[in-house]
Amino acid sequence: MTFLSVEQLDGQLSSTSGIAVDFLRDWRHAASRLSAGHRTAFQHAHWLGAWYNAFHAVAPLIAVISDVTTGKDIAIAPMISHIRRGIRIVEFADLGVSDNNALILALDAALDPEATDAINKALIGALRALPDRFDLLRLKKMPAQVGGKPNPLVSLGRIGSSSLNGNLVLMDDDYRDYQASIKRLQMPRCWRVFSRHAGARFEIAADVARAHELLDAMDMQQQARMRKLGSRFVLNDEVHARFYREVARRGLAEGYAMISALVCDEGVVAAALGVRHGATYCLLRIGHGGDSWSSCSPGLLVTERTMAALHAQGVRRFDLSIGNQDYKRRLGAEKIPLTDVSVALSWRGVPFALRDHAAQGLRRYPRLAALVARAMGKGAR
Repeated sequence: MTFLSVEQLDGQLSSTSGIAVDFLRDWRHAASRLSAGHRTAFQHAHWLGAWYNAFHAVAPLIAVISDVTTGKDIAIAPMISHIRRGIRIVEFADLGVSDNNALILALDAALDPEATDAINKALIGALRALPDRFDLLRLKKMPAQVGGKPNPLVSLGRIGSSSLNGNLVLMDDDYRDYQASIKRLQMPRCWRVFSRHAGARFEIAADVARAHELLDAMDMQQQARMRKLGSRFVLNDEVHARFYREVARRGLAEGYAMISALVCDEGVVAAALGVRHGATYCLLRIGHGGDSWSSCSPGLLVTERTMAALHAQGVRRFDLSIGNQDYKRRLGAEKIPLTDVSVALSWRGVPFALRDHAAQGLRRYPRLAALVARAMGKGAR
């Protein structure tokens, strides 16, 4: 049976083909739903709680997808809405700080093609039925799977259509095997060079106060490097700084938030921020002291020392973040494709969805994409 109903209240409820979609406008009302569900590190309660607490310029829009018959939750889409160039856009709670975006999936969710199609149709239909009159659903950086289950929303697009990708290092139980695979980086030599400095040590922040100190140092190091490169740096503005420190405050005690550093008597030489979820660690940010420390490759060294420490704790998957800097290949990372999806929710959103689809299609032909970018006066992305 197919039916559709919408209540004009917070907690708007839409149901299609046996799938109900309940919209919540406050993350606190959704945080306890599917607390044991499949998710990536960026749908963790600590990450999303800090995110919705920090980014106030957008409106929370959390879709809770459930089975009409059983009433059981199937999935949660942590989203937002905002207006850009007069277009009302719905997208994941991200704004560039998350490495990937996905649904939170119930542990027992049945996600065969028929169920996936029903979930997607129900979510899109429910968004179109809302009184907000949204124009465009734009979902970026989606992994193909979440906790071993297929990500339903990926079927709306083409796998690998995102301009960004993950960078994954998989390890076995013997860390020496990994060390041998990156022998050319000479990490033992870098450690010896660094260790010549008085008080040289590697540390992982054990309390929130120390974590915030290391984040302060990282902000200054990254800002100095961006200034040298002539690039804009925003991760230390009021909103972003509050967000990262809130992630540390919420997640440090249980080992979700990880702030590691190379430290000596001269100060913080390098620092890394990452998050851990199960056996996976995601590296998010690295700062280091610059050219004066180049003899010990501090960025590479703090990354490798962090990986070694976490491997000893059982971590076997290391995601070195989106972007394709050369050091990630040197550390043995393999590219993991991500998917972008754009769906017009109104006639006003059609031109934007078509433009997104054209850009996604061009990514299959890198040389042509580069020619188009040059013709438009833009650098390759």
